[in-house]
Amino acid sequence: MKIVLLGYMSSGKSSVGKLLARQLQYRFIDLDQYISEQTQMSISNIFAKKGELFFRKLEHKCLKEVLNHSKDDQIIIALGGGTPCYYNNMDIINEKDDVTSIYLKVNIENLFNRLWREKENRPLIAHYSDKEGLEEFIRKHLFERQFYYLQAKHNIEVSELNIEEVAETIQMKINQ
Repeated sequence: MKIVLLGYMSSGKSSVGKLLARQLQYRFIDLDQYISEQTQMSISNIFAKKGELFFRKLEHKCLKEVLNHSKDDQIIIALGGGTPCYYNNMDIINEKDDVTSIYLKVNIENLFNRLWREKENRPLIAHYSDKEGLEEFIRKHLFERQFYYLQAKHNIEVSELNIEEVAETIQMKINQ
């Protein structure tokens, strides 16, 4: 089984994915980290030097590689926040029988608080210097992306859960 975690920036995909992988003894792949390793560039540098369109094409290619050419079937993949929204990535994920997609849904207030603290590390929001502008961006962006996120096989509200509780909830969902 492959478990694909998706959700907005800072929804906990990587943190939960690493914990879940340890608990289930699965291999963990962070798609952004995979892309960085393939290109020998950080995601921020790819955006800055090559642009978002280049990145999204590369992201699509790498997602297909990870899903189709993985050496083992027991992996957890944490997607980038925008991965589900481009090309036909959600179709590719959901059409596979051995893949379970899970949307980690976080409320706006929690997303804003997390992203404000770490915005310098996020290419799409690094330029925001005012809280109101960032919150408005998150609201609009999340609204646009929600359509894709809600195509996941499972949707889990994680706003009030710690990573251990999220991992436990995911395990209950996949064992149903």
